[in-house]
Amino acid sequence: MKIHIKNGQVIDPKNNINDKLDVFIAAGKIVSIGTMPDGFVATKTIDATNLTVCPGLVDLSARLREPGDEYKARLASELQAAVAGGVTSLACPPDTDPVLDEPGLVEMLKHRAKQQGLAHVYPLGAMTRQLKGAALSEMNELHTAGCVGFSQANIAVTDTQVLWRAMEYAATFGFTLFLHAEEPFLAAKGVAHDGEVATRMGLKGIPSAAEALALASILRIAQETGASVHISRLSTAEGVAMVRAAKAQGLKVSCDVSANHLLLTEHDIAYFDANCHLKPPLRTQRDKAELSAGLKDGTIDAICSDHTPVDDDAKLAPFAEAEIGATGLELLLPLTLKWAAQEKVSLPHAIERITKASANILGVAAGDLSPNSNADLCIFDANEYWKVSPKTLKSQGKNSPFTGLELAGKVKFTLVNGQVVYHD
Repeated sequence: MKIHIKNGQVIDPKNNINDKLDVFIAAGKIVSIGTMPDGFVATKTIDATNLTVCPGLVDLSARLREPGDEYKARLASELQAAVAGGVTSLACPPDTDPVLDEPGLVEMLKHRAKQQGLAHVYPLGAMTRQLKGAALSEMNELHTAGCVGFSQANIAVTDTQVLWRAMEYAATFGFTLFLHAEEPFLAAKGVAHDGEVATRMGLKGIPSAAEALALASILRIAQETGASVHISRLSTAEGVAMVRAAKAQGLKVSCDVSANHLLLTEHDIAYFDANCHLKPPLRTQRDKAELSAGLKDGTIDAICSDHTPVDDDAKLAPFAEAEIGATGLELLLPLTLKWAAQEKVSLPHAIERITKASANILGVAAGDLSPNSNADLCIFDANEYWKVSPKTLKSQGKNSPFTGLELAGKVKFTLVNGQVVYHD
């Protein structure tokens, strides 16, 4: 199929493009931007007048719930949600059931995802067997099976010797470890940020120090081993400062923040809204401001959705007992646009944080519109508002703190490998 996308505002941060240009696609690849190739005859034309054309979004953390938790969500529903949100590539954590610590499981997941013909799925393998934090997994075999990095999901490694060995192993083979910084004993049984709001509501708190202490260990061991480490879902002002200092020292460290933490604070849980029961917990207004500042100055590399679909019944429990997580694949774009508007960040800068920056962290060929690159694109109306509701969300998980709100940024077309996989 040959596709001509005409009259759109093309934004490609990698190639410093921000102009009204036509895009030409053939054989699943970008063949030209701006000038029609000789002899090009389109079999499909997409009129992108008043729309933005950008690389398909790349999400660093999206739980697809397969294998094992199909009652919460299925691969088909979540990949449909991904393309409805303009996400064409995503990384999924290893905390499935069974855990992604066997090459066969990774190959099965990759095969089933490919059969859907929707977004590209890049699994993160388990760093330790069964995510128990004791014995290292066979990372090299998992990498061969298709893992782009290794993670403990939300499960901390309490044995620093195991963490040291994992980083040595990763450094030897050039793998990246995706680690969530939280000291498990300080965070034990906590459900909200340890502050006035949690105290007033009678909720067990998780102090900011839990992130700082875990981060200090991770960064120190990374410095010793030379490992490449990605900090997933940073949440505190102190954490931002620590990553900034680590980058200044030349450590191979990157980090992301969830879209939820850029827009919400601990005050959003004040009505015991279980959709705001997240990990890490929503922090203070100061933390939120520093996360935004870190994202603007490059300390924080990318924004992720932290997509975690949850069964409806699991969110009906009291706040402290409700299951952790919020759906996010379809909200990554509008929440990023909302943050950019509030912080007066340019659209190209914001788009980069959910495209090329994320692709660079994963080490995958995605997130740009370079000639001969895969034709993975998102075409959206930055000014069209839509209401977040169970009816409008394609994800099987309807759990969102933004339910009932109208957000600007409506995806009109999503293309994967030069095929239109979503059309509004």
